[in-house]
Amino acid sequence: MLDDGAPLFTQIAERLADQIADGALAEGERVPSTNELAAYHRINPATAAKGINVLTDDGLLEKRRGIGMFVAAGARERLLAERRKRFAERYVQPLVAEAHRLGFDADELVTLIREASHTEEGIRP
Repeated sequence: MLDDGAPLFTQIAERLADQIADGALAEGERVPSTNELAAYHRINPATAAKGINVLTDDGLLEKRRGIGMFVAAGARERLLAERRKRFAERYVQPLVAEAHRLGFDADELVTLIREASHTEEGIRP
């Protein structure tokens, strides 16, 4: 269910975007309607519509008149590219900057990352 403190429409948009990124919603596939989302999450249909509109404005969903909203062509690739960019900005760049301050060279940093990935369940080097 929805409850992480973010506005409900943002949570709807993020859940649908996650499904696109994961491949659970493929390009050309119909997404749940505003009323279906509202009923499932027990929210106002206008709130669900606002979440869908966020993804439409971002070019991830497209309306097909009379039949509903669908995942746009290239949506997954665009979404993953944006998420990779954000990941680099939020995590990699600060990590590299701090490693530099501590005197690590690139090879040492890569070794630390590989060692850490071995200890994390499900992550492979």
